[in-house]
Amino acid sequence: MEKGSISIHFVINALAHVERLGGDPTALLRAADIAPSLLAHPQGRVSADRYAHLWRLISLALDDEFFGQDSRRMKVGSFAMLCHSVVACHTLEQALQRACRFMGLLLDDLEMHLVRDGALARLEVHERPDAKAPRIFGHETLLILFYALTCWLIARRVTLGTAYFAFEEPVYSDEYRTMYSAQLVFGAPHTAIEFDAACLDLPVVQNEVTVKDFLRAAPGNIILKYKNARGMVARVRRRLKTMPTDSWPAFEALAGEFHTTPSTLRRRLEDEGQSYQSIKDQLRRDLAIHALCHTSKPMLEIALSLGFADPSAFFRAFRKWTGARPGDYRRQAVEA
Repeated sequence: MEKGSISIHFVINALAHVERLGGDPTALLRAADIAPSLLAHPQGRVSADRYAHLWRLISLALDDEFFGQDSRRMKVGSFAMLCHSVVACHTLEQALQRACRFMGLLLDDLEMHLVRDGALARLEVHERPDAKAPRIFGHETLLILFYALTCWLIARRVTLGTAYFAFEEPVYSDEYRTMYSAQLVFGAPHTAIEFDAACLDLPVVQNEVTVKDFLRAAPGNIILKYKNARGMVARVRRRLKTMPTDSWPAFEALAGEFHTTPSTLRRRLEDEGQSYQSIKDQLRRDLAIHALCHTSKPMLEIALSLGFADPSAFFRAFRKWTGARPGDYRRQAVEA
C-alpha cells in the first residue's frame, strides 16, 4: 500500500462511540501504534496502515463494522457477506442494487440508494427522517465502502464527478478532494457520489476466489487503493517518488516531461484541486511521517533527504503540516 497518511479527524470520528459502547479508545489507539496525544493536534496525521489497523481493532472490539454509527450493530463479517452476495451479479447496476438492499437489512438509521438519472448515476446516503443531525462519519464510511466496492467489482477506477454532502463543510474537507472529487457541494439534500451511468452496464468480473483476496487485504485496500491513480496529480506524485527530493524538476521542466505546456499542466492539476507546490508538500509530509514512525534515521538525515537545507526549516514545515514537532511526533509514535 502507498505510504499515504490520514487526517487525525478520521481517527477521532472512528473513535466517537467507542467509549459509550464499552470499548477503551486509548487501548485501541496504542494497539494500533497511534499515540493518543496526537488527538489533541487538529493538523495531526497518521500513516494509512495504522489507520487501517485501527479500523480492524475497533470493529472487533465493538463487534460492529460501522463503529456505533447506527442504532443497530453491523456485526463483524457483515461486509464480507455483502461482497459474497454481489459477485454473482452480472452487471454493476445489479450488484449495487443488491448491495443497497443488503445494507438495508444491516442498518436501521442509514440507507444506501442507487439512482440512475439519465447519463449520470449516484450512490446516495439517506438518513432516517427523524435524525437530529447527520452522522458524518457514517456517511463517510458508507461512501468509501461503496466506492471501493464499485471499483473492485468491475476492476477499474470509476471517475467521480461531483460529490455531495448533507452537512456543512468540515475543517478537513481537503481530504475529500483526494478521496472523491475536486468538485464538492456541502449542505446538499443527500450525501452522494456521482459518476457516468454507463459504468452501471459494465460486467462484474470478480468471483468467489477473488473476493477472498479482496477481503483479506481490507480495509487497507479500501482506504487508499481507489484514489485516482490515472489522474495528473497521481502521475506527478509517482514521478516525484522515483527521484531524490533535491532532484525534483522545476514546473516548466516537469511539463516538458509530460509533453504538455506549463499552462495546460497547471490547469489539469487545478481541475483535480491541487497545485505542484501542494503535491510536493504532501509528498514530503507523508515521507516524513513514514520515516519518523518506521525508521530510526536521525532528524538531520530525514531533513536533508526531504530537500531541506537545515533541520530548523524541516521542523517548521513539519509543525505546519501536523501541528507537532518531529521529535515529539516520533516519541509519541514510539510511546504508542
